[in-house]
Amino acid sequence: MELSLVGLQNAGKTSLVNVLTTGSLAEDMVPTVGFNMRKVTRGGITIKLWDLGGQTRFRSMWERYCRGVQAIVFVVDSGDVDGLEAARVELHELLGRPSLAGIPLLVLGNKNDLPEALSAAELTAKLELEAIKGREVCVYSISCKRQSNIDVTLTWLTKHAKS
Repeated sequence: MELSLVGLQNAGKTSLVNVLTTGSLAEDMVPTVGFNMRKVTRGGITIKLWDLGGQTRFRSMWERYCRGVQAIVFVVDSGDVDGLEAARVELHELLGRPSLAGIPLLVLGNKNDLPEALSAAELTAKLELEAIKGREVCVYSISCKRQSNIDVTLTWLTKHAKS
């Protein structure tokens, strides 16, 4: 299975990759420059993860790495309410590309351990996910730090792996 992790900077994409691949979170993460690729094997399925930089200068690369994947994983900092509008714009622009039509979308609201973190329902509304048509859309509220809902995330991903 191949998937791409996209989202604005500091959303927790690399933290998620580390939790999925090593089972632990490094506190001293540095921003991803360009992209990283990691593989993780769970339940007999090897998942190839493209972890793409979220800074403005890297967002033009997102489409290229999302073509042909089994799922697009959009990670958002659920505690950064001010950044959600920019995240919404980038997500809808990305999903509007014809080359990405029909690819399932998993939205992960990371950092649900923060007191100001929005719920999955609130993220659905703020990101206008109900407006997305023609593809499966799923939303989970997770915490890489506390590793909450990482199991349901992995279950969703393995369900979407090629047989």
